[in-house]
Amino acid sequence: MGTAPPANQFVLLNRNPAPEGARVVWLEGPRQLKLRALVAPPPDRATARGTVIVCPGRTEFIEKYFEVGRELQAKGFGLLILDWPGQGLSERLLPNILKGHIDRFETFMNSLANGLNKLEDVLPRPHVSLAHSMGGAIALAAIAEGLVQVKAAAFCAPMWGLKSPVAGMKYIVWAMRTVGRQNDFAIKPGPRESFEDNKVTHDRDRWQLTEDLVEAAPGLELGPVTWGWLGASLDIFKRFGKPEKLARVTCPVFVASAAEEALVDNDSHQTIADQLADVEHISVDGARHEILMESDDKRAQFWAGFDRMLERAGV
Repeated sequence: MGTAPPANQFVLLNRNPAPEGARVVWLEGPRQLKLRALVAPPPDRATARGTVIVCPGRTEFIEKYFEVGRELQAKGFGLLILDWPGQGLSERLLPNILKGHIDRFETFMNSLANGLNKLEDVLPRPHVSLAHSMGGAIALAAIAEGLVQVKAAAFCAPMWGLKSPVAGMKYIVWAMRTVGRQNDFAIKPGPRESFEDNKVTHDRDRWQLTEDLVEAAPGLELGPVTWGWLGASLDIFKRFGKPEKLARVTCPVFVASAAEEALVDNDSHQTIADQLADVEHISVDGARHEILMESDDKRAQFWAGFDRMLERAGV
């Protein structure tokens, strides 16, 4: 088993190099907790196209997006990638550090906005967001609320709704929060999934890379969600789903749904897309939830749509 790297370093594996010039930056988050971020310059500042703000999903961490970061640099962009409050190597929110918890999504949104404000001088404009899963809920809400201004916004299997195996989930969540059980696991922790059982990718090498990173630095691991996290998610879905909020999202948007989705509600993608001013929505055939961690042919469909979005935005 490995250990966490020094505070100014990343978790490095030979087959997963960091983006060129990447460095660790520590930001102040909720309750003065430390938040870890990656900042990396564009390959040429004189011809920089701007900065892409990468918003990972739940359980994810900066190193998982090194490949994506290198690809974005090759397109001429600088980078900002965050470890959200309570995951990655940012400080955790509960004594049991494996609990996937948040009090409310404003904690995520404000952390993103504060980070952008603090790093304004080192992040070339224009800004473009690229958000996956839970990061898609954070980014959409932050843009709709005016906390973050971007020239274009791409969403990869965004968490704009959840698949629930239990009828009346919102009432169960309400009851658990009411009786003070918001910090309890909503799902009992179990063994880590094998590749054969996983629901997120068909690509064994990219799946194994995530496992190897957690093996190298166990502090990266995050377990199931709490009732508080579920409640906060339902709250933010209701909030950003209002037509008056979505009317504020006027930049070009690209949404990619995974055809073999098992975690988020794909119907919510079309519902939201139908209310946006300038949007392209595609379904990636054969893809599971983590489209950017999928096989090359499926990832290529996402990048083609991303490039079309940039063209529409004039970036």
